[in-house]
Amino acid sequence: MKKLVFLTGAGMSVESGFKTFRGSDGLWENYPVEQVASHEGWNADPELVTGFYNMLRKKLYGAQPNEGHRLIQSLERMYDVTVITQNVDNLHERAGSSKVIHLHGELTKVCSSRDPDDPRWQVELGPDNCEVKPGTRAGDGSLLRPFIVFFGEAVPMISAAEQASQADVFVIVGTSLNVYPAAGLVQYVRPSVPVYIIDPEPVTAPSRRDVTHIAKGASEGMKELCGLLGAV
Repeated sequence: MKKLVFLTGAGMSVESGFKTFRGSDGLWENYPVEQVASHEGWNADPELVTGFYNMLRKKLYGAQPNEGHRLIQSLERMYDVTVITQNVDNLHERAGSSKVIHLHGELTKVCSSRDPDDPRWQVELGPDNCEVKPGTRAGDGSLLRPFIVFFGEAVPMISAAEQASQADVFVIVGTSLNVYPAAGLVQYVRPSVPVYIIDPEPVTAPSRRDVTHIAKGASEGMKELCGLLGAV
């Protein structure tokens, strides 16, 4: 079974009414990212940051996967599909995708503020318990913080790079390829592998000339891609 790898960004979820602060306006819900997605912001006012992500989780659980998410999942019938996403929402998982790698963290989880990557202190929050009371402690005694990669934190890329290097088809949906290191993943794709970009705006893939650009939003673009792949 051929390996199909997706790299998805904010444009993937915009039709679901859910956008991220890594979008073109640099803001999410009118908050500067430095205030709600940096160590400086967290240290200055953890209560504000906790409340901000409580609000976002409520909004996320009110959103639904769109047709683009569902069409990506449907391709698992024909391909070994891996989704590498810059998004912190869980809409790919809720659409049924079985292999999802989150580059920038997961909104539905909280973790230790002392060691965010220690799985012992990571907690999944469901729709019925999606709020964290300010001051709540993780199992190691530190404050519970959002399981989000704050600006300036390392982004573990090894597994994502491996997936990209093994792809037989590589598809980029809804990302401008301006955010590194995620944007560099296309450079791991073998030169012979077809690359598709689904985005209504012009997007340039670094070091790639043989790119098929589908100038549409996520859902309409995925319909066209499925046709091109013979999956309709």
